[in-house]
Amino acid sequence: MKEANAQVGMPAITQFTERKMFKMILELRDNPSLILYAYIVPEMTGKPVFLGKCIGYGLPYSTQYTNPEVAEYHAGSDGGNFTIPQADPNGLFMPASAEGTWIMLIDPETNEAKPVYCEPRILISPFKLPV
Repeated sequence: MKEANAQVGMPAITQFTERKMFKMILELRDNPSLILYAYIVPEMTGKPVFLGKCIGYGLPYSTQYTNPEVAEYHAGSDGGNFTIPQADPNGLFMPASAEGTWIMLIDPETNEAKPVYCEPRILISPFKLPV
């Protein structure tokens, strides 16, 4: 890679467009009053089906509140630094990945946001889609 970089050089990134877009996305995700539209996408049809309004973009089921691993050090002949799994505050060990997503859907009767667990593929949009 050192030789490749010496011969070709690095890309001339001057606008940082992708970094600016990512910053904007992160800031939008931090808005607690961001109302979006949630859809499931059935595998059989591939056509989005409207679920309802929601707050935010949803959280993958495997999102962890704490760091999933903790650094450990053990002295002795077999010692050294390594990491071990760490439980979430509820005492459970979350999977490294999972198919589900938590969506804060807005109950149309009460207008309150309530968590809904969704296993199918989802699509969340800032505007209603023509389905």
